[in-house]
Amino acid sequence: FVEAINKYFDHLIARVVPLQYRKGGPIIAVQVENEYGSFYKDKAYMPYLHQALLRRGIVELLLTADNADAVARGHIKGVLATINIKTFNGDSLKHLYKVQSNKPILIMEYWVGWFDTWGNEHMVRNAEEVKSSVSEFIRLGISFNVYMFHGGTNFGFMNGATHIDRHRGVVTSYGRFTPLPLLPEPTPKTVYPSVDPSLYLPLWDALQYLNRNLPINNGNGQSYGLVLYETTICSGGRLHADARDVAQVFLNATSLGILADGFQNIDIPKITECQLLRILVENQGRISFSWKIQNQQKGLVGPVTLNNIPLQSFTIYSLELKMSFFERLRSVSWKPVPTHSLGPAFYLGTLKAGSSPQDTFLTLPGWDYGFVFINGRNLGRYWNIGPQETLYLPGAWLQPGDNEIIVFEKKKRGPYIHTTDNP
Repeated sequence: FVEAINKYFDHLIARVVPLQYRKGGPIIAVQVENEYGSFYKDKAYMPYLHQALLRRGIVELLLTADNADAVARGHIKGVLATINIKTFNGDSLKHLYKVQSNKPILIMEYWVGWFDTWGNEHMVRNAEEVKSSVSEFIRLGISFNVYMFHGGTNFGFMNGATHIDRHRGVVTSYGRFTPLPLLPEPTPKTVYPSVDPSLYLPLWDALQYLNRNLPINNGNGQSYGLVLYETTICSGGRLHADARDVAQVFLNATSLGILADGFQNIDIPKITECQLLRILVENQGRISFSWKIQNQQKGLVGPVTLNNIPLQSFTIYSLELKMSFFERLRSVSWKPVPTHSLGPAFYLGTLKAGSSPQDTFLTLPGWDYGFVFINGRNLGRYWNIGPQETLYLPGAWLQPGDNEIIVFEKKKRGPYIHTTDNP
């Protein structure tokens, strides 16, 4: 890990050094590391990073940032310690004072919002509570950064995750304040005609267009997306598998249930002839904080057993769902959408954007759970459990006239894809 840091710093810090304030640039401070006190695995790590920055020519103010109760483990001698807090009260600074009583106080992150996770409420802060804390900062002469005024959208599979009570994926669009500031003016939003996907392709029909084996780590890994594991079984019984983060289990094309968050067993009905066992595993996001960060393997992370006997000889399909895959699908014979269709399947339609495409938001009432792709670009995840209800579609991703829209729905499709000018 340190070897990789050195290679990274050799490239990065060489670009940062001439941009420092003392050399006429805009950089006035450099943070050594973020919230290492919450982990504190190695006493030599932080001092090593400190010296690594100094050796490469960093001369501006150096600082660390930690949660208020972890600053004692994350600070470094000779470096300004700062803290991250949600609410300011009399105890907020007590840990900081123990390690640093004679330096200016900086709240590196004052949390005025938080990220949303699928299935939970939209996270917002009370404005009066924020006002009270900020007033105290100003009264006491405390410097602070607001984290954050406005979020954004992590397109595709780039969302993070949390693991407090259980693993929860972060929604596609990060938190924001409403209403937005008057300046700058919001970009124009518009509403397009609803899209009725007329063609579909079951996942099982698309397997021939997927890459077999995984693309990295000698066929043992991929970065994002989904992986399909497929093998033959000739009897029923108790299936056991540790799937991360969530898996759908199928016998041929029949859904048998879900593996996720401690639910690692599914009963397979009695069968009279050999059939395909299929396990579709989705990476719902790698967590960004807590000790669980050290254990972020995705997919099937241990032996798969049937009646305590390990299953072997899996065929593995990579579903990173990159643009190259959708380019291959353009030559496929798609089928008309049946009256009743259950996923997982791809649904194809056309969004007509007119002569001057503008930003919009997609909404998928009646659809269950999946991903939307516009001209091969991954907009991100939709899920009927909320709290996010629309997907942001930048006008820059649309072309004048017809645009290809593909939905990969994991369970049950809805009738239409609508657009709205409000998120």
